[in-house]
Amino acid sequence: MYTASGTLERDQLVIHYAPLVKRIAYHLMAKLPASVQVEDIIQNGMMGLLDAINRYEDGLGAQFETYAVQRIRGAMLDGLRENDWLPRSLRRDMRRIEAAIHNLEQQNGRPPSEKELAESLDMTLADYQKMLQEARGYQLVYFEDFREEEGDDYLDRHFGNSGDDPLEILLDKSMRDALIKAIEDLPEREKLVMGLYYEEEMNLREIGEVLGVSESRVCQLHSQAVARLRSRMLDSRARDVRRRAGRPPKASV
Repeated sequence: MYTASGTLERDQLVIHYAPLVKRIAYHLMAKLPASVQVEDIIQNGMMGLLDAINRYEDGLGAQFETYAVQRIRGAMLDGLRENDWLPRSLRRDMRRIEAAIHNLEQQNGRPPSEKELAESLDMTLADYQKMLQEARGYQLVYFEDFREEEGDDYLDRHFGNSGDDPLEILLDKSMRDALIKAIEDLPEREKLVMGLYYEEEMNLREIGEVLGVSESRVCQLHSQAVARLRSRMLDSRARDVRRRAGRPPKASV
């Protein structure tokens, strides 16, 4: 098990840390489209683990695991980098959901239920939940969310105007406060899913066991929570842009 110098054999290290690779992969899956296979993520992660073992030179104490996690996640993301996270058609569908959430919240003064959203979109509840399931990997923020005008292209938006830097916008106190408020206003079940996933770092299967529902149902709740948060954040961003431009806010329906 040990080499002549007293260090663990590489094969033993791979066996010991393989469960860590799997855990990271399954946690990452909620942020990836359904077309991505977990086996591919694990394979990339194992390459990252081998790289970490080969590079680490200061012994194998507690700090090694922290280093290995970074290399494993990096390898997984590198393997995904060339793939489109979501088809454009699915992004359009999710934007329809965001718009429906916004309109119903304005009308009713509360978060809409899944049934209300399905009816607003002229869909059956089953079809709506299927759309949420397929939207696994939909992100809270995209670069294009920060454009000021519809006609601006990517370079104009992100390199021509230093005042529109996405990181600066996200770090802005008003944006942080808006996100905190949006999370607080989530329905309890969706808020719990987000807390277990992002704070407790549980994967979808583990969250399903806590809630007593299937992994696919957890995925639906996660996608819907992201859509609710995006609707709130984009609305907050639009109000902030209008305020800075000295334009009056849009009237609520």
